[in-house]
Amino acid sequence: MANHKSAAKRNRQNTIRNARNNHVRTTMRTLVKNVREAVAAGDSDAAQTALAKAIPYIDKTSTKGVIHKATASRKISRLTKLVNNLA
Repeated sequence: MANHKSAAKRNRQNTIRNARNNHVRTTMRTLVKNVREAVAAGDSDAAQTALAKAIPYIDKTSTKGVIHKATASRKISRLTKLVNNLA
């Protein structure tokens, strides 16, 4: 338990930020999974649309500081490569 008013506020902020970060990270992982499933199914159109949804969200995730910008770039690069090899 926090002993100071500022420490209590910090705990409240961390709880809210943790919940938001978890939501953003989970959504990003779901979008990445959708791309991979479409590629595994061999559906080029579905893979392209899933990739079009995933790329901006991955960028937004890195902008919010949930993941590092190099990690975002690597994820986007690998997914794009995966979809392009399908076509």
